[in-house]
Amino acid sequence: MTTTADSSVLRSERIAAGILPKVLHSFDMVAIFVAIVLFITNAAVIAGAGAAAYVYWILGFIAFLIPGAIVTGQLGLMFPGEGSIYVWTHKAFGTFMGFFAGFCAWWPGILVMIVSGDAVVSFVQQLNSNWLQAPWQQGVIIIAVIASSLVLSVLRFRVTQNFVNIVFLAYGGAIVLIGLAGVLWLLNGHPSQTSYVASSWTLTPKNWTFFGLVILALLGIEVPLNMGVEITNVRAITRYLLWGSVVVMVAYLIATFGVMTAAPSSTYGSPAAVATAVQQGFGVAGHVLGAIVNIIFIGFFIFTTAVYNYSFGRLLFVSGLDRRLPTVMSKVNANKVPWVAVLVQSIIAAFFTALTFIIVPYTLRTGFSPTDLSTVVYNILQAAVTVIWCVSMVILFVDVIIIRYKYHDTFTRIRLAPDWVFYLCSALGLIASAIGVIVTFISPWIGQLNTAQWDVWIGSIGLLSLIVAVAIFFVGQATIKGNVSDDEIIAQATS
Repeated sequence: MTTTADSSVLRSERIAAGILPKVLHSFDMVAIFVAIVLFITNAAVIAGAGAAAYVYWILGFIAFLIPGAIVTGQLGLMFPGEGSIYVWTHKAFGTFMGFFAGFCAWWPGILVMIVSGDAVVSFVQQLNSNWLQAPWQQGVIIIAVIASSLVLSVLRFRVTQNFVNIVFLAYGGAIVLIGLAGVLWLLNGHPSQTSYVASSWTLTPKNWTFFGLVILALLGIEVPLNMGVEITNVRAITRYLLWGSVVVMVAYLIATFGVMTAAPSSTYGSPAAVATAVQQGFGVAGHVLGAIVNIIFIGFFIFTTAVYNYSFGRLLFVSGLDRRLPTVMSKVNANKVPWVAVLVQSIIAAFFTALTFIIVPYTLRTGFSPTDLSTVVYNILQAAVTVIWCVSMVILFVDVIIIRYKYHDTFTRIRLAPDWVFYLCSALGLIASAIGVIVTFISPWIGQLNTAQWDVWIGSIGLLSLIVAVAIFFVGQATIKGNVSDDEIIAQATS
């Protein structure tokens, strides 16, 4: 059965390519993919699982990353429009589910912008433990990181992406140093900081929750295709999925080895443990190299915040074009960048940062020490991101099956693999996503919270987010004028 184009083509599919320039090449897409997916600080948290961490990584690669890359490649080649999962879910299920899936893929971007700024705080504290002791100081730094991401996101896209590419290369070098630190630690006669006895490789209820962390660490496969119409060559889609996935898998294993071998177990859970591994492993030179790695990571997370801002802003941009949100969301500046979308995201992220680090600590008192606050917030937001983002990934893995039937001719013509591969990928991805959400609630990733506190925070953030998504859709449907022409939308977006 083939669905006619007129019944399913979104307005944004028709006009986005005429508004935004094509500037992204294969290397750009790999760099964006790595910036979105490869939060190397996750290696510092999963180290708490002991040797079982490697088992969880392999399970995550096989059951989630690789199936997700195959499914994303197929859908991206079929419908390379701006907005990725927003467009694909609209094709499969219609208007409401398209918006809902888009929201569940967009909202984590706001939370991760805060997480990125929080990681910057942790690395600054690693440089000097006396810095940023007060929660309000941490909040100010995070807001400054968000503000810098706004500035970077509204520049000419090619200029910003060139900076991102340079930082990506430096980031890769820092990750190699983390792995090398583990090797040198052992060569210098030190025992591994993590035990590798047979029992430590076992998957038990006590470490199941770390599979949720692995799923979190691999989320974002589809995000580079939020900028689908800005790619210069369609072959960049499969190239970034292949090489980006390889880089992510190798980097996570290298960093996990380095942290678990050289960094003291007392540092696990803190993003800065990756730099601690370098300090420990390189001996006399460790303090200098550790400081360099810290600075590289600070720069990387500043630019990663910008990547999240401009890539997730495209979801607001297309929602404005399609009248799911006010048209002002689709306005572009002289650089042909959706500046209102990234401004709105920046304001939202800054507001929640101020609420968490400046208002709440002084009115309700968190009970955490100032040095613990950034670690606690980092992990709570990361876990909430896992839950919300996995909802969109569940939808993604169903989309490919529905689209195979609804657009059978197009699917067959562009098919990347035999049909059974997509059924297997869909099944594996659905199971991995569901398990990732469930086990995230089993126990905290950090020791500063008990299970009840952990579950309340994550559950509340996740549930409230989904309710907001539904409310925004129906309010928009009731209040936003939809009977406008393409020319009127283009004029409003570009004026």
